[in-house]
Amino acid sequence: MARNKIAVLGGVYNNYLALEALIADTKSRGISDLYCLGDLGAFGPFPDRVLPLLLENDIRVVQGNYDDSVGNGLNDCQCGYTDPRDNHFAQISYDYTSSNTSDEFKQYQKALPPEIRLEVAGKRVLMCHGSPRQTNEFLWESTTPDHFLTKSFADHDADVILATHTGLHWSRELACDKLFANVGVIGRPENDGTTNVWYAILSANGSVEIEFVPLTYDHDRLAREMKEEGIPQEFVETVLTGWWTTCLEILPVKERLRGRF
Repeated sequence: MARNKIAVLGGVYNNYLALEALIADTKSRGISDLYCLGDLGAFGPFPDRVLPLLLENDIRVVQGNYDDSVGNGLNDCQCGYTDPRDNHFAQISYDYTSSNTSDEFKQYQKALPPEIRLEVAGKRVLMCHGSPRQTNEFLWESTTPDHFLTKSFADHDADVILATHTGLHWSRELACDKLFANVGVIGRPENDGTTNVWYAILSANGSVEIEFVPLTYDHDRLAREMKEEGIPQEFVETVLTGWWTTCLEILPVKERLRGRF
């Protein structure tokens, strides 16, 4: 299916307030085709407030590791962490999300596709969660080599690959006229000391171009609601300060040095 301009977001993480803000922002830009690359739950409060926004705005969604776990009633989020502290907080987040997600929303997540394909400006676009080969694979800007991306384009018949999972946005154009982009997440800030979140716009302007868009939302309200729901203070601090306090051990050296901790 051909498109000229689409908005692509990653990691809602229960942040329905950011999702509302994104919907309003894309409407103001005249963009009606919205795609989400998965991980609807985790981190924030009130999971069921996300589903109506997805349905009412016809947002197409890729199944992330979180969605697969929640939808299939698994015991953990399959996030791919190795550090005990990161896994401790991930389990708290998963247990809260799973226990507060309706059966309707669980069935929705269970049925999500592992990838979405479409065409923009004659380019074959593949949308996935972590990578085309593995849902919870972390592709970092500092450690992902060009030859790996080149092989991914060939193996998966794509000219553009869009992913998320890491929580940090970045893009790379390759000599073979291919484009890889991590679109970031709207569920929490990017470990840079700012409270905004990020999404991406893919557009056709002679060729395919990616634009990363900073998005502000009512993060103070989100923090209040997180506290009221008993969500860990470490998560609340991230929303209020823009600095990650958890999920740090998975970061490569260059990415971690950009943060406070």
